[in-house]
Amino acid sequence: MSDSEPELEARLVAEESFDPPASFTEQANVADPALYDGFDAEWPECWEQAADLLDWEASYDTVLDDSQPPFFEWFTGGSLNASTNCLDRHLDDRGEEAAIEWVGEPTDEANETYTYAELHREVNEFAAALRGLGVEEDDVVTMYMPMLPELPVAMLACARIGAPHSVVFAGFSADALATRMEAADSEYLVTCDGYYRRGDALDHFEKAADGLDAVAHDVTTVVVDRLGADDHGHDLSDDHHDYDTLVADHAGATVDPVARDAEDMLFLMYTSGTTGQPKGVKHTTGGYLSWVSWTSQAVLDVKPEDTYFCSADIGWITGHSYIVYGPLALGTTTMLYEGAPDYPARDRLWEIVERYDATQLYTAPTAIRAFMKWGTEHVDAHDLSSLRLLGTVGEPINPRAWNWYYEHVGDGECPVVDTWWQTETGGMMVTTLPGVSRMKPGAAGRPLPGVDAQVVGPNGESVEPGQAGYLTVQKPWPGMLRTLYQNDERYVEEYWAEFSDTDSDDPDDWVYFPEDGAKVDEDGYITVLGRVDDVINVSGHRLGTMEIESAIVGCEGVAEAAVVGGDHEVKGEAVYAYVITEDGQPESDAFREEIVGAVEDAIGPIARPESVQFTPELPKTRSGKIMRRLLEDVANDDDLGDTSTLRNPEIVQEL
Repeated sequence: MSDSEPELEARLVAEESFDPPASFTEQANVADPALYDGFDAEWPECWEQAADLLDWEASYDTVLDDSQPPFFEWFTGGSLNASTNCLDRHLDDRGEEAAIEWVGEPTDEANETYTYAELHREVNEFAAALRGLGVEEDDVVTMYMPMLPELPVAMLACARIGAPHSVVFAGFSADALATRMEAADSEYLVTCDGYYRRGDALDHFEKAADGLDAVAHDVTTVVVDRLGADDHGHDLSDDHHDYDTLVADHAGATVDPVARDAEDMLFLMYTSGTTGQPKGVKHTTGGYLSWVSWTSQAVLDVKPEDTYFCSADIGWITGHSYIVYGPLALGTTTMLYEGAPDYPARDRLWEIVERYDATQLYTAPTAIRAFMKWGTEHVDAHDLSSLRLLGTVGEPINPRAWNWYYEHVGDGECPVVDTWWQTETGGMMVTTLPGVSRMKPGAAGRPLPGVDAQVVGPNGESVEPGQAGYLTVQKPWPGMLRTLYQNDERYVEEYWAEFSDTDSDDPDDWVYFPEDGAKVDEDGYITVLGRVDDVINVSGHRLGTMEIESAIVGCEGVAEAAVVGGDHEVKGEAVYAYVITEDGQPESDAFREEIVGAVEDAIGPIARPESVQFTPELPKTRSGKIMRRLLEDVANDDDLGDTSTLRNPEIVQEL
């Protein structure tokens, strides 16, 4: 880490702030501001409130065992089963109510509703089938699937028999699948023949088969028939089993849920690493499930009678925590959507919200910026009055996009929770409590009650309000990762070494560092500035890309922007901006100068872009993240390298 601190002079947070609507606060699950002080005073016992949301097979002895930092353990001595908590305990009161509403992409296709009783039955049948295939407790079962209802069925079936699952995003390559299966020593795969995307029936089976060819050990594979033989018919070999046949063969079967120790692994999730090798993030049963249950009811205000819509993919941690485990643990109706938000038309998402009377919408700033670009007429064409709360996840949201979301989607009546967290934290860490907190567009909010998140300088010292620093978490929390799979040394080095005394046995000397830059204001609201490596060094001045991008997007007529550093003979690095304009905005030299002026006004002449290039798209991964590395290559006229992981590789050549 550099000794230089990021320089933050940009107006990243709007001056105007908003109280939660009184009508929301009156019904909110959490509406007592004293919760913050109470949790701090009672830490760590405060997290018994999260554990109390679950049913335990055996009660825990200790809330937190911090005797071997940073290998913290939560709710030790307790045992439970995640499938029981998501299904069995709801059957008496919610058995005939919808657990999952699944919406396929083709609009002429019948969608599917799974009641809690139906989901419970199919989970039991598939759990019995997995056992019949040889899956035993602690075997890792890999799932390489899109947004099909059989994916949460498979996850919960694994949880029922004590077999951790490892979900690989369907958009990843065959090589990525092979790498993750090898790393997890996984001998079982659940996949599908294909799925629909933007009107096309994609052949997923062949990609999965290519991945399996690169796995050294034998793999038993279950294939879900999504498309049918009319689209991509595949002959299954002896090592392949048809999902529907397996379930039918075990019709009516019941499987006693396996009591898992609170610290037993629930799932692995592989995330990208700085060395290029993916990291196997290990989440456990008791701490993780209590964390996502508590944050779902406190931040997303989830209630059993809701129809809750998160537009993420289950292949990412957001889908695990806030499509599957959190909502189902609370007994609500959770929605799964297979397709793209703008297919077959740009009002597809709003049509779904209206049709199902969705009560919450949790989506990404990337999507919101696209909605802005497309125009308000698509939103205005639908009745969205069922919505009670809006949320964002995945990256910081700038004030302009926040206000658009608040005004046009929520009609100024829905609180917006701008949530900061990551795969490793398991669930939300920094955000407003919607029934309690005033909202500041551009700022994520205060750390949640009981979460000790602080912004510090390069040596771990406190920073002044408004000054840039590094986001840290000073105390453990129940949803945290426990380690990296079979790599404790890398776990310490990746997440704890920067600000901790790694020779100490005192838990107070261990500080978690997520590698994000941030600043904090006088009210304790944290604004996340992006990854600490997303910094441009202009003439010795370290400028965060997010602060420059926020200034650009603040210009009327800009839909989205990405900023990177490019080589410069005098400055060392210069600012290069790539800008998507809103429909109807001329891409003129005058508008370029307006953008440059906005950056100078917000930050200063030091941040003046060397170049402003208009583009119809930005290079993005299939999860929606901007590939700034490729934009840097364009700015420096370097070899572009591999672009196969992009969802729109053609845009790089255009740029």
